Amino acid sequence: PHMQLFVNGFACKDPKTAVVEDFYFSGLHMAGNASNKQGSAVTAVNVAHIAGLNTLGISLARVDYARYGQNPPHIHPRASEILTVVEGSLYVGFVTSNLENKLFSKVLNQGDVFVFPQGLIHFQCNCGTKKAIAIAALSSKNPGVITIANAVFASKPSIKDDIIAKAFQVDKKIVDHIQAQF
Repeated sequence: PHMQLFVNGFACKDPKTAVVEDFYFSGLHMAGNASNKQGSAVTAVNVAHIAGLNTLGISLARVDYARYGQNPPHIHPRASEILTVVEGSLYVGFVTSNLENKLFSKVLNQGDVFVFPQGLIHFQCNCGTKKAIAIAALSSKNPGVITIANAVFASKPSIKDDIIAKAFQVDKKIVDHIQAQF
């Protein structure tokens, strides 16, 4: 009997049975729907979409930003990111780790490129009056994403509000108000 081999949780295909579709994705020409609270949409192209990416250590994403939309502060636990602005302009940045917590930020225009090191909190914001588009390449076939606000304020079950209140040095009522937005 033939046994299927899994590497990093994804099936490795026998090279003899590989087909061109295992290395192909179509869809980055289409804008994502950025009409949401954040005003952005991420179209990921990773090992879940292209089986041939398994073990190759790379993936891609298209990010569409509405006017004044943002890709909120988040991290990729398994990847660094290099982002290229295709259309519009973006204010981008990342913050180094404790104790320094230094912000590195810049306004990017069409054709500009910015790097976000693995595991650091980073963001992009369309401060312009027109839509913006970026393409991000990531150094993992499955980079993962943890959006900071969602993780802190929308966990299931909720983190106790007194823990969050103490961490952010605010009243519990403020934490309850923020949690209610999710």
